[in-house]
Amino acid sequence: MSDIANLSDLYIDELKDLWSANDQMARALKKIAPQATHPKLRQMLERSQQGIASHTDLLKALIANQDEEVSKEHCKGMEGLAKEAIKHTVDDAPDRGPVLDAVIIAQYQRMTHYGITGFGTVAAFSRALKLDDDNGQLEAAVKDMHIADDLMSELAEAAVNVDAVDE
Repeated sequence: MSDIANLSDLYIDELKDLWSANDQMARALKKIAPQATHPKLRQMLERSQQGIASHTDLLKALIANQDEEVSKEHCKGMEGLAKEAIKHTVDDAPDRGPVLDAVIIAQYQRMTHYGITGFGTVAAFSRALKLDDDNGQLEAAVKDMHIADDLMSELAEAAVNVDAVDE
């Protein structure tokens, strides 16, 4: 964390941290997506990468709109989550099939929940700072992440987890 004297400073710091988190999740998903065996899962992971890119563009724009240097601050939280995700889905992954797909969904959701929490936090900061335009965009991003998470849960519960029981 850089020097933080007020909520505005904290808001900017958190935006920069989220940019780093998004980049790390995107890199992890590029390695993980090809491992998925369920076609809908693979499609959802690829679509998720587009959403992450869009949210990263939003973060950059919000930082720039605050007349701050458009740079990111390394996110150690997502670093750990991304390393774990790669470990469990690529390096020490189960054999291809439904169990691997279940692991992929679990790791994806862990990273996504981190993003939901981070974006929700900066949305709350933007609301307190009366940055209404920022708040609207951040709330929309949180909604996007919740929808993606819910769709992933539906796939897991309706297909992947059921198929993994039979493995």
